[in-house]
Formats: sequence, structure tokens, C-alpha cells
Amino acid sequence: MNIINIIRKKRLTSFFFLLLIPLLAYLSLLYYAKRPLGDSHVVHTIDIPKGTSFTRIVDVLDEAGLVKHRVLFYLLAFSQRAAGHIRAGEYELASSMTPLEIIKKMVRGEIKGYLITFPEDLTVKEFAARLAAYKLADEKTFMRLAMDRNFLAELGVVGSSLEGFLYPDTYLFDRSMETREIIRIMVSQFWKKVTPELQNRAKELGFTLSDFVTLASMIGKESGDKGEKPLISAVFHNRLKKGMKLQSDPTAVYDLTNFSGIITKKDLQNSTLHNTYHISGLPPGPIANPGIDSLQAALYPAAVDYLYFVSRKDGTHQFSTNFTAHNEAISKYKSRQEQ
Repeated sequence: MNIINIIRKKRLTSFFFLLLIPLLAYLSLLYYAKRPLGDSHVVHTIDIPKGTSFTRIVDVLDEAGLVKHRVLFYLLAFSQRAAGHIRAGEYELASSMTPLEIIKKMVRGEIKGYLITFPEDLTVKEFAARLAAYKLADEKTFMRLAMDRNFLAELGVVGSSLEGFLYPDTYLFDRSMETREIIRIMVSQFWKKVTPELQNRAKELGFTLSDFVTLASMIGKESGDKGEKPLISAVFHNRLKKGMKLQSDPTAVYDLTNFSGIITKKDLQNSTLHNTYHISGLPPGPIANPGIDSLQAALYPAAVDYLYFVSRKDGTHQFSTNFTAHNEAISKYKSRQEQ
């Protein structure tokens, strides 16, 4: 009888330990999962490229000191079904976070975003440079896509370049995005602004879409003052009707690769494709990416008979109806560097 009791006790003890082991393992995993990795708050930026295996992701986290107990981290990750569900991208992870918080953040794909503002009237090259500065796109890749005819056709862009069709705005991008995706977002914003109503208005005026955007880009480069943009537009409209050359300074330097930033008389004499001192009518395409004020001004010019304008050096312009008055304004507001 005593032997039977001993055997029963041993079995109960064994059964108890069999239950205790997984319970202790669970409690250990729970303790690990919800305990901050460290006492200090040190933020690590972790980059997970597309196609990275889960094992490599754990390596990257471990190298940054964000794993500590590798076996427990694996167990926790598998319990959360994290393997295969972590989104590629750039993450900001702090040493004060718990392993569970880290895993959940990466499964949710809470990657680091970059809020970038593109001011009105930047060129395609300037858009590319700004994105490259944030390491969101490679400049050469961006410029190649900007002139890819097949890609432009997909976007509904007319002409040979994205120039004029990248809408200036504030965007939230992240480093997991491909260059094509970033471009699509900015061009999509352009089409939201250039409504069918504006496109129909352009047709009524006898403008193609390219003509309309080109004129808007010139207006934007000539003035950043919203109130006088319809006046700038009126000057160009009036000159087009009279067959006069548009003589817009920004068009003269658009094709220059070594432009100093100051427009000179020598610049105005260059026989470049976009120079409206050299060519008649509108340039062959936009010279920048205009905002909505310039786009609307291009289609709704002020009802004035101005033919000339010159900078007052304060961001606004003096407008004239004849050449004599214009020369007087030039003498008053000398704006060009003599060479």
C-alpha cells in the first residue's frame, strides 16, 4: 500500500512539474514581452529593405541592442504571428520600448515618414534634388522617369517631361516608397487641382493642356504675389493676341546649366529653346511646376490692356500699356545687372 502511494505521489509530482514548466515559460515570455528593454530612452533608426528575411530583421534589431534574449524574442514574434508580416521601411525604435511594442509597431508598419513641402514654381530638377536630400529618391532615377514617355502616358501627362505636372504641396513620404509611387502621388495631386472645369476653360481660350500649364509656369516664375498674377497673365495674353514676343526673363535661363541666379542682358540673348526673347509665342513646355493661383490666373487674366511690366524690387511689378511708360519704369526700378 505504501509503495502504491509513493508511486501515486511521484506521478502527481511529475504531472505538477509538467504543468509548471509551460506555465513558467509563459510567465517568463510575458515578463520579457512587457518589460522595457532598458532604463534609458535611446532612439534607434532601423532600416528594413524590401525582401529582408525575418531572421535578418532579428539580426538588425539585435545589432542595435533591441532584442537582448534572442530565443524569447523569436517565441514572442511567432506568438504574435509577426514573421512574414513586418512591413519594409524605416523605423524609429526606442530602448525604452518593450519587445512586444517593437514587434507590434513593425507588424502595423508604423514606419518613419518625412513631411516635405515643395514650394510653388520649383523645377523638376529641384523636386528631384529635394527628394534626394531626404534619401527618398535617387536623382538620376527620378529624372529618367521624368522623361520616360511610357510612364508619362500612364500618368496622363502630355509633352516630353513631368515639368509642370508635379503639384507643389506638402507630402508625407517614407523610404519604403519607390520613385514611381512618389511621382504618381504628386501628379495625382495635380489632376485633383486641374479640374475638368479648368481644362474646358483652357480649350475655350484655344490653349492645349501643355499651353495652359506652360503659361501658368511663366506666371508663377514671374511673380509670387497672388494679387498681381492675373495682371501678369493679362500682359502675356495681350502680347499673344498682338503677335508680340512674350519676353519673359525666367524663360531665358530655364535651359542654362550654369545659371548664376542673377539674370543678365547676356542671358536674355541666348538662343535657347525656351527663351521667349528669342522665340515667338509660348515656350515648347512648362519652365516650372505652378500652384493653383498661377493655374487659375493663366485662364482668367485681368481685364486690363497692359503690355509691359518691370520689377519694383519688393516682390511686385510696375505695369505699363506702352513702351515709353515702360522705359520710364525701368529707369525708376532698375532691375537687371548690367554686363
